[in-house]
Amino acid sequence: MLRKTLIAACLGFSHWLSAATYSLPTDGSNMVGTLQYHSVVAGETMSDIAKQYDVGFLSLMAANKGVDPFLPQEGYVLTIPSQAILPHVDYKGIVINLAELRLYYFEPDKNLVHIFPVGIGRIGQDTPEMTTKISQLREAPTWTPPASIRKEYLAKGVELPPVVPAGPENPLGDYAMRLAYGTGSYLIHGTNKDFGIGLRVSAGCIRMDPKDIDWLFHEVKVGLQVRIIDEPIKIALEPDRSVFIEAHEPLTRSDGTKKEMIIPQELTWWLDEYGINDRIARAAVLAQNGVPIEVVPAMKGLE
Repeated sequence: MLRKTLIAACLGFSHWLSAATYSLPTDGSNMVGTLQYHSVVAGETMSDIAKQYDVGFLSLMAANKGVDPFLPQEGYVLTIPSQAILPHVDYKGIVINLAELRLYYFEPDKNLVHIFPVGIGRIGQDTPEMTTKISQLREAPTWTPPASIRKEYLAKGVELPPVVPAGPENPLGDYAMRLAYGTGSYLIHGTNKDFGIGLRVSAGCIRMDPKDIDWLFHEVKVGLQVRIIDEPIKIALEPDRSVFIEAHEPLTRSDGTKKEMIIPQELTWWLDEYGINDRIARAAVLAQNGVPIEVVPAMKGLE
């Protein structure tokens, strides 16, 4: 928390910065952050720890497979997935990678990237891939539940009003950013719930933690580019010639399809060229633990 406070103070941010904030690499790297570790305190849950480090719940579970999310053993050292390979996109605007349930906000003029965990659409109400822009910024938004959502709630015995006013009962939270995609029904918004960040729980919108959306809402402008991708495997060829791979569990779509989990062709070519076995890369793809794994050490890559 001290690091984030110092970053906010040094960069002159007017709102509390809860995201992980990094300088964009200028040496040819496309990896940011470092892995952190947390010793479990009695009574803590994985959800508590995810909120403390502002990482997604599923991401924390993936990085610590086999650990009971509700009763992790006291003293057990968890890996915090706070290192990431940047997506293979232009570093501008907002980029949301559905597979890793992360939102990247790039500020190339300041040479910064801010990374937030997000919730996305559940199966049956998938968040679509898109390239669009922010069309509207709404503080204290009202919510007009679509007919499908009202029907869904009614089946549970809950009758939603035609319009839910701003306030603590509004599931959009305090801030919403409308996307200029299709009919404009997709939003990046806050929440009035204390769960769902880093999970597939929404009706298709992008859900952010209240403190995260509070900061991001006050930084962006209408017209900012928003790109939503689904990239479960990312690779990084570092300046020292080391190679990393980061693999996430692929999303299952409503039609039952998911992205194929294979070693990217460019990595295969690189390994073949230098005669390097691909067993570590294959193991990383199978593990799908969501953290960068070194496939080739620096010294090996320099041979």
